[in-house]
Amino acid sequence: MRLNLSSLIRITPVHGDNPWLEGEIEWTPGLLRSALAWLSDKTGKSILKLTDKDYQENSLGQLLKIYGSAYDVNIRVFNDLQHTITGWPGGKPNADDTDRPERALPFPKRVLVFSPHPDDDVISMGGTIQRLIRHGHDVHVAYETSGNIAVNDEEVVRYMHFINGFKEILKEERDSFTTEKYKAFRQFLREKKEGDQDTRDILSVKGLIRRVEARSACAYSGIPKSNIHFLDLPFYESGRIEKLPMTEKDVNIVKALLEEVKPHQIYVAGDLADPHGTHRKCTDAVLAAIDELKNEGAEWLQDCRIWMYRGAWAEWDIENIQMAVPLSPEELRRKRNAILRHSSQMEFAPFLGNDSRLFWQRAEDRNRATADLYHRLGFADYEAMEAFVEYKPI
Repeated sequence: MRLNLSSLIRITPVHGDNPWLEGEIEWTPGLLRSALAWLSDKTGKSILKLTDKDYQENSLGQLLKIYGSAYDVNIRVFNDLQHTITGWPGGKPNADDTDRPERALPFPKRVLVFSPHPDDDVISMGGTIQRLIRHGHDVHVAYETSGNIAVNDEEVVRYMHFINGFKEILKEERDSFTTEKYKAFRQFLREKKEGDQDTRDILSVKGLIRRVEARSACAYSGIPKSNIHFLDLPFYESGRIEKLPMTEKDVNIVKALLEEVKPHQIYVAGDLADPHGTHRKCTDAVLAAIDELKNEGAEWLQDCRIWMYRGAWAEWDIENIQMAVPLSPEELRRKRNAILRHSSQMEFAPFLGNDSRLFWQRAEDRNRATADLYHRLGFADYEAMEAFVEYKPI
């Protein structure tokens, strides 16, 4: 299983983050973007306001020798970044797509969003998902893992109370099987000590809780039930934080779904900083499946683009962004509402990490920061932005 992720992960230059400060370098489009974003921040000017003097006084005079003047460099990078901004993530029909991130045709597209956990889709690209649906695309979401270990015991107890109350309201008799299961659950949870592994039954209930929340978020976003896919990849089902190795079984499950949907667009997690490695393994499984299908000559792959998003942990660096989807205040609010449908992952989620912000807060802060960066560089003042990088199989 062959992967090519290195080009998407920021590699720190030999001379640090600003190699142009160390002398002459070989300029790439990404470095050019990075340098002008740095210079813009250092001078407090937008890109189109940078002058020859700004370049000369900040160790970027070599760019004037290459391109002739500040104006020429400014226009080149400004146009490059401007072409990443689109309100049509699925492509705009009947429009010239020469300088757009996505092609106009086919339209509408079949879109498949892979979500490592049952909430990464809305946290990472909830606004883009709703935009794609509003534009008429056939959007599918595949939840790669059950997410069962990220549910607190209190959530299980809460749902158990609901089931008991529900039966009482309907005046249904509790059968002996249900009663015994209820007692076994309560006894296990009362006696459970820190570090104890949940029983398979309790893990199944926790996985069901995540499914219910995911279905609710999809319904809110407008995704039909038939387009929701729960893959339950085997590598995740260790019952512990440490997962099993990703194997061909995982790849085959993903591969089967790809062959079923035959998408024109695939969205996959590029947030490889996930602290427990689930995102990386999920991404490995998807890209390995794509590699196998490509080697087998799958024709639909020739008309498919793969976009990588990031989520709660980090954002793409400006030199890597290839598509930036602006969100209005109302779209950002609707994205938050979709995230909030995952109630078990709010204040008491086990894996919030050292960051005290909730997932919806992290998502909004990140999206607003991306929009603010574009605005400081001289672009329109959007409320928020979701950013993507295109992945091209070898």
